[in-house]
Amino acid sequence: MQGIWVFITLLPTLLLNLEKNGKPLGFWDYLGWSIWAVGFTTEAVADQQKWHFRSNPDNADKFIQSGLWAYSRHPNYLGEILLWTGLFVSATSVLHGWQYVSVLSPLLVWFLLSHVSGVPILEKAAMKKWGKQAAFQAYLRETPMLWPVSLRL
Repeated sequence: MQGIWVFITLLPTLLLNLEKNGKPLGFWDYLGWSIWAVGFTTEAVADQQKWHFRSNPDNADKFIQSGLWAYSRHPNYLGEILLWTGLFVSATSVLHGWQYVSVLSPLLVWFLLSHVSGVPILEKAAMKKWGKQAAFQAYLRETPMLWPVSLRL
């Protein structure tokens, strides 16, 4: 099962690297790399902020709600999703026909992190640990799970 997950996730990059036409870099390449860079930076900064927060003994029984964590309850996962989305976007410059199925890469990462592994497991553990605290309930209400802006229409 993990092999399938890895293959689907890597598919845009594999298809891009199999392309032999030597097209010059264009808009989609730069846009994809920019999205990748934002995702990588978001994930790295979020992980660093959480590490720094947890390394302070005064925060032993607290939940992080500062830095990127003030805008998203899971900014590290948001970064991961953006990272894989960027790789797909950069690959679109050479994709054709059936190869667009590689959009499954960022969609699978989003689905797994937000509905199967990452977020559900962490949110359940957080509810068990801090769920009765009014401050945590407010954090849940006021802070989006992933996207720092509301996507409601």
